[in-house]
Amino acid sequence: MRIFDPHIHMTSRTTDDYEAMRAAGVRAVVEPSFWLGQPRTSPASFLDYFDSLLGWEPYRAAQYGITHHCALALNPKEANDPRCVPVIDELPHYLVKDHVVAVGEIGYDSLTPAEDTAFAAQLQLAHDHGLPALVHTPHRDKLNGLRRTVDIVRESALPPERVLIDHLNETTAKEAKDSGAWLGFSVYPDTKMDVDRMVAVLKDFGTERVVVNSAADWGRSDPLTTRRVGDAMLRAGFSEDEADQVLWHNPVAFYGLSGRLSLDRGRPDAPYEGNTILRGGE
Repeated sequence: MRIFDPHIHMTSRTTDDYEAMRAAGVRAVVEPSFWLGQPRTSPASFLDYFDSLLGWEPYRAAQYGITHHCALALNPKEANDPRCVPVIDELPHYLVKDHVVAVGEIGYDSLTPAEDTAFAAQLQLAHDHGLPALVHTPHRDKLNGLRRTVDIVRESALPPERVLIDHLNETTAKEAKDSGAWLGFSVYPDTKMDVDRMVAVLKDFGTERVVVNSAADWGRSDPLTTRRVGDAMLRAGFSEDEADQVLWHNPVAFYGLSGRLSLDRGRPDAPYEGNTILRGGE
């Protein structure tokens, strides 16, 4: 089983996770920029983070035969902090980079006017740079958040078929599908979907334009949940081709809209800026 995890925060994970993911069938990931837990205090801290997503993290992933791309943005939570908002003006310098395959995560956390403004501005940046957009729907008040998301997308220049609306569940999937956007489901303990619910949603909505991710980060999460979903699909009677569509072909098709997706990179021989993943060197 081959797997493309389209939303995972490997900055928060260990190298052992990469090893386990490779053994489970993960061959590619996209890492969207997100809130690190500790509030940032200036745009400069975002820029160092973006640089790591474009440099060190792809190098680290490649050591285990996993191709790493990223999505860059001002995340919804920090869109409410005036100290962070100026990073939007810096994004055009980064959105032209080869490893950037989307603008994201953007969207909503608390459904504030500041989030409205940042969301609309970054949808415009996605359009201007020929990139798709990865949209975060809120963990609270999800249906209202989904409806507000769809309204903002419809008002933007970015067509809905270039938008992946993530963190969906049973209450939001139908309206998201009706909007014309791609459907994203995070299999993540407590706050999002679990494996059995995910399989039930796939039975109801089918496998077309649906992607499944782990959203694994610094919280209680599991970078192998994509594999667990694939195994559960097969047990539930889905074919291997249907599992392959959800776990591989769909994320490839969505991020391929960027024109930058490259899945045939080899493992690097040289250290990254003099560093390796081995503490203390070889």
